Amino acid sequence: MKNRIASRAKCLLLIAIAAGNAFAQQQQRRPTPPASVRLYVFDCGVIKGLGPALFGFKKEDLATTDLAVPCYLVADPKGTLMWDVGVIPDTAFKTDNETVTQGVSTATRTLRSQLAQIGYSPADITYLAVSHYHSDHVANCNEFASSTWLVRSAERDAMFAAKPPPLVNPAVYSELKTSKTVLLTTDEYDVFGDRKVIIKSAPGHTPGHQVLIVKLANAGTIVVAGDLYHFQQERGTNIVPTFEYNKEQSLASRAMIEEYVKKNGAQLWIEHDYMGNAKLKKSPDYYD
Repeated sequence: MKNRIASRAKCLLLIAIAAGNAFAQQQQRRPTPPASVRLYVFDCGVIKGLGPALFGFKKEDLATTDLAVPCYLVADPKGTLMWDVGVIPDTAFKTDNETVTQGVSTATRTLRSQLAQIGYSPADITYLAVSHYHSDHVANCNEFASSTWLVRSAERDAMFAAKPPPLVNPAVYSELKTSKTVLLTTDEYDVFGDRKVIIKSAPGHTPGHQVLIVKLANAGTIVVAGDLYHFQQERGTNIVPTFEYNKEQSLASRAMIEEYVKKNGAQLWIEHDYMGNAKLKKSPDYYD
């Protein structure tokens, strides 16, 4: 009897030691916070074949109708923010590097593998935010269900309405329904409390559309504009997509953001701008 008790105690001790070692290794693997803010750009695919009339243009008006699909990671000394998470979910891939096509969208790398390349996993991400609910921005939301979701009430309400809005795929963000959530109620939300990473309301494309502002020590202020525009040719016009939630709101948001860009000497990144995106540094490189 004593031998059995001793043996069981020994087993429990070994299990506890193994669990402690595993926890220690996990802590050691966590990325070291950077000394200043960094912005990583990931390649999350491309959309081809959409007609220019969908966006209010003729073919000859545009240099290309291809749309880039980037994802972004902001690494701040106080935490991390994932912004927009792709058009094709990682679950559609059999390996981390292969070509996967769904409808008009194609991706060649998983978001998870690109994060891993720079030392992160979805579990390391403090906050998740998306510019808006359309399916080409939310494909991997469920991967970040353990993060704190930053969203506006109008957007969240539409996403989980009994009848979801057009151009959404509720299955890929279903787990966010029970995620820890911060409902953004102010025009600007200071993500880390250091005024370096701001989420700014810019409704119109969807009810709660928003843009990301990142203030970097070397690269300056960058406005990651979501779907405020799709093409450079939209800037300075009143042309908006045919599927806009509210055209008047969109035009007002554009005017407000353009004023912000001018006043602050910021760069404006149009996420879907295929040629503009091609010029950006991609992860593992970064902007700081």
